[in-house]
Amino acid sequence: MSNNIYIITAFILYLLAMMSIGVYHYRRTHNMADYILGNRRLGAWVTSMSAEASDMSGWMLMGLPGYAYVAGLNASWIALGLALGTFANWKFIAARLRKYTELANNSLTLPDFFRNRYHDESNLLRIIPAIFILIFFIIYTSSGFVASGKLFETIFGLPYAYSLLLGAFVVVFYTFVGGFLAVCWTDFIQGVMMFFAILIVPTAGAVALGGVTPTVEGLYAMAPSFFDPFTKPDGSTLSFIEFISLIGWGLGYFGQPHIIVRFMALRSPGEAKTARRISLFWMVLSASGAIFTALIGIGYFAGDPEIKLGKGESEEVFLVMSRIFFHPFVAGLVLAAVLAAIMSTMSSQMIVCASALVEDLYSLMGRKVSARNLLIFSRLSVLGVAIVAALMALDRNSAILQLVEFAWAGFGAAFGPIVILCLYWRKLTPTGALAGLVTGAVTVFVWANVDFLKAKMYEIVPGFLLNLLVAVIVSRL
Repeated sequence: MSNNIYIITAFILYLLAMMSIGVYHYRRTHNMADYILGNRRLGAWVTSMSAEASDMSGWMLMGLPGYAYVAGLNASWIALGLALGTFANWKFIAARLRKYTELANNSLTLPDFFRNRYHDESNLLRIIPAIFILIFFIIYTSSGFVASGKLFETIFGLPYAYSLLLGAFVVVFYTFVGGFLAVCWTDFIQGVMMFFAILIVPTAGAVALGGVTPTVEGLYAMAPSFFDPFTKPDGSTLSFIEFISLIGWGLGYFGQPHIIVRFMALRSPGEAKTARRISLFWMVLSASGAIFTALIGIGYFAGDPEIKLGKGESEEVFLVMSRIFFHPFVAGLVLAAVLAAIMSTMSSQMIVCASALVEDLYSLMGRKVSARNLLIFSRLSVLGVAIVAALMALDRNSAILQLVEFAWAGFGAAFGPIVILCLYWRKLTPTGALAGLVTGAVTVFVWANVDFLKAKMYEIVPGFLLNLLVAVIVSRL
């Protein structure tokens, strides 16, 4: 009981800090530009850390360690793909998107940019992307609610439904009240917490096992296949197509609205270079820490059968190790980093959904609405999206990685190629952009629901390539 008091205290302090940030930024949010884009005044550090925190979510501390726990170093290919994607996104997209969105009638959202970039009077380039944003982000946000529910269930023994509601309340509160600036500043703090948490947990595990060398030697003697990145969890050899599927995760970065909206919010395009270096450093160390957390967990749990994770519990390896190795209060802070990871992504996604509903869909109805009422509608949109996502997350058996990989593929395949072509190819036409976008999204939906295709290749790869091909062909025609 005393241990739980320490953990609860750490969590309460963290939750109050996040909510106070929302209250602080409430008075600094006066219009839609403030609420959904922070009026383009973010510096390199806040932009990079908030982008990475919203990018990784509970996947970094639960999904990736869980996959590495059953797949070993085979999981490193996903980490490599994400690192390459992070670099390319900051290198080739960030500065140009910041510049072009301001030139394109000060576009505040990605659909708004598509519409303004090509002077699309039909508004289809604004409406259809906005609809896809709502579909994929509600699925994506539900993965965050699943992760938060599992977190509170594991730590406090609360029923899953109550755990889900508790996590939802906090993230909705500061997003509802403070908007984009509150989201970015909380993400900055959460990104720092995630970074240190994912490094100290495997370090503590290695120390408990006698050091890095004995840990590696013991694990290799027990399961040498875990150190072979070309060996899959079932013991078979990784094929070339499967390798492309794992690396292909990196393609998703070019089309993630909750990440690239940070580029649009930079103070200036010149800030992108510094932000890229910070982001890549964070990504490489954090992904490495997540994989080593799983490997060290395997070695540690092998010596104590009483705490060995059962089937379907691999995504809780970070949570269990945190409680074993640290004083309850410190463990509470480390575990708060998991909540931070989950909340950072959910808040970013809900802001983007609100902007899609109000800025890209509601505004097209032609009604004159005051700035104050637009803010009210945006906040209500955040609440509505949260309710729908929470209802979808009521099934605690939903796998976090599976929910994330589908939504990630959806955005990457639908928006990624179009963003690249918008910034680098002048011959892209509105019809070509729309045809490619729809092709990418439909491919992901079909591919992910056909078992034969899903087993062969991650749906983002065919979706991305077909989008690119169709957009170019239709534009040429």
